[in-house]
Amino acid sequence: MSPPGRRARREALAVLAAAGCGLRAAPALAGESFYPPIVRGVPLAFARDHGAHPAYRTEWWYLTGWLQRLDGAHRGQPVGVQVTFFRSRTRHDAANPSRFAPTQLLLVHAALALPERGELVHSQRAARAGFGLASASEQDTALSIDGWTLERDAADRYHARIEDRRFALELDAGAHAPPVPQGDAGFSRKGPLERQASRYYSRPQLRARGAIRVEGARAAVEGVAWLDHEWSSEILDPTAEGWDWTGLNLDDGSALVAFRIRRRDGGIAWSYARRIGAAGAASPGAASPGAASRGVASPGVAASGGDPAVRFVPVRRWTSPRTGAQYPVAMRVELGARTITLEPLFDDQELDARASTGTIYWEGAVRAFEAGREIGRGYLELTGYAGVLRL
Repeated sequence: MSPPGRRARREALAVLAAAGCGLRAAPALAGESFYPPIVRGVPLAFARDHGAHPAYRTEWWYLTGWLQRLDGAHRGQPVGVQVTFFRSRTRHDAANPSRFAPTQLLLVHAALALPERGELVHSQRAARAGFGLASASEQDTALSIDGWTLERDAADRYHARIEDRRFALELDAGAHAPPVPQGDAGFSRKGPLERQASRYYSRPQLRARGAIRVEGARAAVEGVAWLDHEWSSEILDPTAEGWDWTGLNLDDGSALVAFRIRRRDGGIAWSYARRIGAAGAASPGAASPGAASRGVASPGVAASGGDPAVRFVPVRRWTSPRTGAQYPVAMRVELGARTITLEPLFDDQELDARASTGTIYWEGAVRAFEAGREIGRGYLELTGYAGVLRL
């Protein structure tokens, strides 16, 4: 492990240990949840909701891109980019006057998918908020951890800056349409119970330009990116194992998001899909924002739910030589009468994030095909295959 990796692990262990102490130090009052619930009917409000929501338990800003190198030794070759900032609220009392109380933890993953290497180049950071180490603005997207940043400006452009020993990324991604609320006006169900939900919106079809550096070799890049922002206090059902999610920027200017929450018994706790038109609105034939209400279950019963027309069917699996996890890296996404097949840029896009969020998952650049024709590109996220996902 590199020195930056050791530093990240030490910091992560420190802040996560502090968070664990907080679980014992500040229990919720009887009959009262420590974290506020996500409730239906609360509209998204911008620019405020571009910023952090520190009262909630978990939050992330997820930026991915499928880019082309414009110069350098691999000119014309694709590269996948992933930058995800996480915020986690511990159970330490926010009213604690001590500056050392770790009430908010911030973490970040960054990765480049380079087909000439056949594996990810990635790194991660973890820090408690404050002390000049990490911050997350509540007014707009403005995140910083140990010099790694993600910010949104007044022109609705996102700026990501990552500087690691092995690689660097500078990416500017501009929006041409308003944020797209997922689910029911931003209320996104993730399980059979109403409280298993997040507040969730997407920014597809972002026009991106910038540069990457890999071990001293620099290349200009341009392409199309996607940003998700999501926050929640209780997102997964206790029976859930993990999820499969895809966000696709399609060549006709539209976009598609689909996911399923997998149960440990092999069933599906929830599923959802939505096609987003070129102007940013839901297109005819897309999964209705209210479709998730068809997944009805009695309290405590983990019945299948969500949109029954949404199915993820593995086409081909890849086994990680490091963890032994088997990931369905080629996937068929069935959306009623429509079928889209996802093929990875390359198989080994497993990301070991145990030094920050404590998880191992597959986060990969994929091509989308329909009736044998390539129709777009995006990312596929596969969690829970290297062990039950713990948020």
